[in-house]
Amino acid sequence: MAMLGSLTTYPLFINGRRQEPSIHQYMPVTNPATGHIIGQVAMGDEVDVDLAVESAAAAFAKPAWRKMPVAERSTLLYALGNAVLANARELAELEVASSGGTISRIMGMDIPAVADLFFMLAQEVKTFPMVETLSPRPLSEPIHTQVRREPVGICGLITAWNFPLLLLAWKLAPALAAGNTVVIKPAELTPTSTFRMVELLDELLPAGVLNIVTGLGGTVGEAMIRHPKIDKISFTGSTAVGKHIQKVAAESLKRVALELGGKGPAIVMPDVEIERVAYGVLFAFLLNAGQACESGTRLLVHEDIHDILLQKMVEVSGQIVIGNPIEPGASIGPMSSEMHFNKVMSYIESARTQGARIVCGGCRVEVPGCEGGYFIGPTIIADATNDMEHVREEIFGPVISIIKYKTLEEAIAIANDSSYGLSAGIWAEDVVQAQVTAQELRAGSVWINDWHMLRNDAPFGGFKQSGYGREMSKHGLSAYTELKAVSTAFERVPAKKPGYHLLHKNFG
Repeated sequence: MAMLGSLTTYPLFINGRRQEPSIHQYMPVTNPATGHIIGQVAMGDEVDVDLAVESAAAAFAKPAWRKMPVAERSTLLYALGNAVLANARELAELEVASSGGTISRIMGMDIPAVADLFFMLAQEVKTFPMVETLSPRPLSEPIHTQVRREPVGICGLITAWNFPLLLLAWKLAPALAAGNTVVIKPAELTPTSTFRMVELLDELLPAGVLNIVTGLGGTVGEAMIRHPKIDKISFTGSTAVGKHIQKVAAESLKRVALELGGKGPAIVMPDVEIERVAYGVLFAFLLNAGQACESGTRLLVHEDIHDILLQKMVEVSGQIVIGNPIEPGASIGPMSSEMHFNKVMSYIESARTQGARIVCGGCRVEVPGCEGGYFIGPTIIADATNDMEHVREEIFGPVISIIKYKTLEEAIAIANDSSYGLSAGIWAEDVVQAQVTAQELRAGSVWINDWHMLRNDAPFGGFKQSGYGREMSKHGLSAYTELKAVSTAFERVPAKKPGYHLLHKNFG
């Protein structure tokens, strides 16, 4: 990375080296905690995407990468995970400065999870069924058939701004584990940690396997989803953009994986221990200042405990530290940008207009030393109904909407009455009943008595308009492979092949 005046500049990274963008233009990267510009990132375009794709294609064509022995690939994946850990502080500080995520969360959760995913896949590839031999069948002649899994090819990875390193790893680690090559397009707001991680990992990989083209989604992202040589697009972001990607990708029948929005419902049973649940539901919607697609943002509370739980939630939320995310004592940081701050505030105003009650929060918070930051305090909205705008749409901020219910059947119906289906949860003392209820909830992840229970060996993804495809686990690895059946016939004499008699009536 070079310095432009006092600002660090981040160029493109193609074929194992830094490269200037074809139009020689850069755009600013801003710290959302202060409003200060902290760097300049390259503005790529269609020409740069072409160069990156050609680099990825050349690397994929080399059997040494594509057909790397399992033991060697496992060792490589361990090395990649260790490279992340060895550079954890640098990566975390870059991410804090551009995303507003807290240093405690990134160092304590994100970085270990990224490394663990590489480690988990290093173990998984040892036993993953890349080649399966089918059992003999009572066919008319002996045939040997193998089902092989092969890498998809060139994968375009488009990531969101809220968890830059973590979301990149969910796509990159299985793509590399399966033997693909990649072109990465990070979010415009948070490209710096992604760029640096690519540089670090590239030192362990053949040139061209990893490529990064930064720039605007409407330019770089659009070029990627339309590029005829990109075989798969994996996207994390808004449902609206995901729908556009699906439409465009259909033109070339690209493989597509979409991890989109959410509006996670949590059902609170009347038998719960109030204090435990109060802490838990705040964790569910305030992690990363609510800027997480799987947040629990619709709280369905039984009428018998509604008032007492609400009171406890307000009490506990007052203890949460809103602060400069680089300080270890900060619990939640700012919104990602001024534009996003204004969007979140507009949803809070919509709640007021539609008759909901703002119990706490709902306004800008001034943080000493971060006077230009986009901070919003924990916002709890009561007297909500499931037809209100702020309840139905994804806010992506520190906002939770509370809805009363009378019967469990009513709560399940409200929970499922959403266009989203990424996460859902249940708070209950009767865990058996909760597990039964979990089967009724239409979501890709259902969590009982906690939230954000993501683990690298479990699949993650959504129902309905929360997208399709799964990340992490062996299912995420499988998503970066194509199936091929290879069959071999052993009978050499044409007259002895029963099938041939259907066509050939006379054998000489």
